[in-house]
Amino acid sequence: MTAAETTSGARPKNAHIFAKAEGLHYVEPEWVSSRLFEVEQFPGLIWEPFAGWGRIAEAARAAGYTVRATDITDRGYPLDAVEDFLNIDHIDPKTSIVGNPPFTDAIVQHAIKLNPIKMALVWPFARIVAAWPWLATAPLAHIWMLTPRPAMPPASYIAAGKKPEGARVEHCWLIFERDYDGLPQLGWMHRDRNGHYA
Repeated sequence: MTAAETTSGARPKNAHIFAKAEGLHYVEPEWVSSRLFEVEQFPGLIWEPFAGWGRIAEAARAAGYTVRATDITDRGYPLDAVEDFLNIDHIDPKTSIVGNPPFTDAIVQHAIKLNPIKMALVWPFARIVAAWPWLATAPLAHIWMLTPRPAMPPASYIAAGKKPEGARVEHCWLIFERDYDGLPQLGWMHRDRNGHYA
């Protein structure tokens, strides 16, 4: 048996489960948002309330959208405001929300209560099962599985010059549409637009 093999004979995977990020600030690969805007259209202004380093906001602007970018803290990207998303109690009804939020149920539940015309949120796929008591009644229209599995390391990991080379957590885009009443459709969003994927 070589050093590259495990006791089961399989080669070890170069994949990571990253430590919990400070401020729950994780960074998605750029293709995650650029592909979203290729397959989904959003009415009105796009609000990115978890702007971080601005990857989603920049992809939205590149796709021709007017964008409002905010975050709970200044992470270096030019923001329209520094504000706590959970303290926002109403939005313009013509607003769409697109973002990669901290992965807590309270954030998504609050976003749903704001009732945007359309919303797309990055979310760990496994958490959908545990969220069924409240997610099953939400206007969840579509779930886009992201493939190949995107690494979403803490911002500090990338800032330190490290390159994420794999991930063990499945992520998806949750697409909500106001007044949608039905079962969500499941699809696959491929980085390279391969095969039968979107």
